[in-house]
Amino acid sequence: MSTLDRLDETNAPEKSIPLIEKSKAAFGRLPGLHSVLAGSPAAFEGYQVLHRLFAEETAFDADEKTVVWQTINVEHQCHYCVPAHTGIAKMMKVSDEISDALRDETPLPTPKLEALRTFTLAMIRERGNVDDATLQAFYDAGFEQRHVLDVILGLAQKVMSNYTNHIAETPVDAVMQKFAWEPNSDR
Repeated sequence: MSTLDRLDETNAPEKSIPLIEKSKAAFGRLPGLHSVLAGSPAAFEGYQVLHRLFAEETAFDADEKTVVWQTINVEHQCHYCVPAHTGIAKMMKVSDEISDALRDETPLPTPKLEALRTFTLAMIRERGNVDDATLQAFYDAGFEQRHVLDVILGLAQKVMSNYTNHIAETPVDAVMQKFAWEPNSDR
């Protein structure tokens, strides 16, 4: 049972109204996650800022951003964000090969992308306490200190959305339902 309300400009706190309008302008609709986040103007704004920073300011290319986002979404088993980021990946012209490998937890097409997924998973599973060998393998794959910090930024953003969607049981938006996803049963 959902424990968080979905709000819009008619019933959200006043400080959420400009954020709702910003979402509608960007997406042509109010995404379900945003309608839940509207219940806290601070959380909603924080999420929007983190999303913009990760999407526009990190050192990652489109494929790498998708690897970070979807690795986290799949690991957290987010029923809402995996389909949403599958659609986002398509808009970013990320190959279906990469998206499918992330969704299905199968090998990625390049060692560098696989190293990024492995490091991101280690950060999640070890709560940031990765060992020297894990960090060195990430660097050996061609990543730098900035990329470590950019993964942490992606984690902050996705923890907000994944956890919100778990508690709210946010329905997948109609436009993303064609990308519906179920967790790997082998987990």
